[in-house]
Order: sequence, then C-alpha cells, then structure tokens
Amino acid sequence: MAEGAYAVGLAHAEAVDAEAISIHDRWIADRRHGSMEFAERYRDIRNDPRLLLDGARTIVSAAFNYHHVSADYGVAEYARGTDYHIVLRDRLGRAAAAIEAALGGTTRVCVDSAPIRERYWAQKSGVGFIGINNHLIIPGAGSRFVLGEILWTGEARPDEPCLLSCGKCMECVKRCPVAALRPDGSCDTSRCLSYLTIEHRGDLPDDTGLHGRVFGCDICLNACPHNAAAPLSGIEEFAPSPTLASYLDALRHGAAPSVSFRAATRSTALTRLPLHRLLRNLGIKG
Repeated sequence: MAEGAYAVGLAHAEAVDAEAISIHDRWIADRRHGSMEFAERYRDIRNDPRLLLDGARTIVSAAFNYHHVSADYGVAEYARGTDYHIVLRDRLGRAAAAIEAALGGTTRVCVDSAPIRERYWAQKSGVGFIGINNHLIIPGAGSRFVLGEILWTGEARPDEPCLLSCGKCMECVKRCPVAALRPDGSCDTSRCLSYLTIEHRGDLPDDTGLHGRVFGCDICLNACPHNAAAPLSGIEEFAPSPTLASYLDALRHGAAPSVSFRAATRSTALTRLPLHRLLRNLGIKG
C-alpha cells in the first residue's frame, strides 16, 4: 500500500464466526474486561461489520509498523510517538479515497474506535495470526504493529486466512508479571498492566504493582520470539517524542518539567490519560 502499510489483506465482509463470538461473550460474562463498559456495547455491530457500512462486501486489513529503537521509560512503544489513531486515519483515509476514485463504491475507515474485531479480520485476511498474548503476529516480522481497516462496498477476491499459531512456546505467559495471560490464549484484562495504567480509574489494586509501567506494557511483546528480529518502521510519525521522554524523566527525579503536561503529551496517545492518573502510575502523590 502506498500509504506505508507493512502488510495488507482482503477478507469478505460477513458475520463473525460463532466460536469467536462465544469467546468474547465468555470474556464479558466472566468480567475479565474490568471497567471497560464499552466492550459490552454494540455487540451486533462487533459481530457483523457490515452494519458499519451499508452494502459493505470487502474488508481491507492493514498493519502499520511502529517499531523505532528507543529507551524504555515505562511507556509502551506504540505510544511514544504520534497517536496511531491520527496517523492511521490520515493514511487510510487517503487510501480509501484512492480506492473510490479508481474502483468506485463507498468506503469507511476504522481505526480502533469503531466496534470491529481488528485482529480477527487481520487473521481472516491473511495478514497474521493471533498469538497467545492476544497480539496479532505477522510471520517473519512479529507483532509491533497497529491495525486499521477500510470497509468497501466493492467486491474483491479475499486472501487466504493465516492458519499459523504460537504452538507451545508460552514465553509471554511465563513472563507476564501479573499472570494476566493464560495458556489457552485468554486474558484477564482486569489484571493486565496496559489496562491498569490506561483504563483503570481510582486506586490501583493492593495486590498489583505496575512493575515500572506508566502507560501500556510491552513485557509480553518483548518476551515473544517472533519479535527478536522485528523490522524497523519507516513511519516518522511513530518516532519517539523527546519532549515526552524528558517530561517523564523530570517527574521521576522530582524536578520541575520544562514544559506542561499538555505540551508534553500533545498528539500522543497519552492525551487520553489525565495528569492525576499519570502521577498515580509514577507513584507520585498528587
């Protein structure tokens, strides 16, 4: 794809299969989603993406590489640069416009916020497979990717689904310090460090430390053998923000940051985190 996607696949727009629906319903019923009430909403749309665009017949799944080498200062790698929602909406928007201009039909771009099963459709379209750590893994490239979709009313030949799996590796399960991951591929998101640092409001559970995490967590990604030779990203927007790194470093050392919280987090995913929760994650009393 001219817009910089590392991998792209096509799938026929249709209802999600019964097994995938059952897995998600059990996850909700068991309250493994913590306080993320949005995961309970729009079940009908989540189970049939055609409801997002009238007449949709094709789903284009695209994976964008965010991997830039940088120091780990407690922020998940995907969040160290420009917010991927901004980057992917812009790039996929241009791609969708090109599809309409060349082939006709109507499109809709989805980037995380729409209730669409991104990893499911990425696997269905042959981009990769869903690992035990619940990340999409692209064979030979790993899982340091963010996903987006284009729904299209046009018809295209679908790609073959990716049928690979993690097998019996379990390195991510062994390395997760809060036992959020399970060998069957399920995840107790209410214990996950990404959930606790980003979504959880109020005090942290007494029995759970953050293990140095401030926003998101890469521990299971770092443990995954598929990421040992992860390719570097050519997308400059994902390059780590030195302003954000400097701001967090100052807070950790009890120094006055040179910029405001708003300036330090501008255009990054950290804008969704209020300052008092950032200070909570850093162990700083507000």
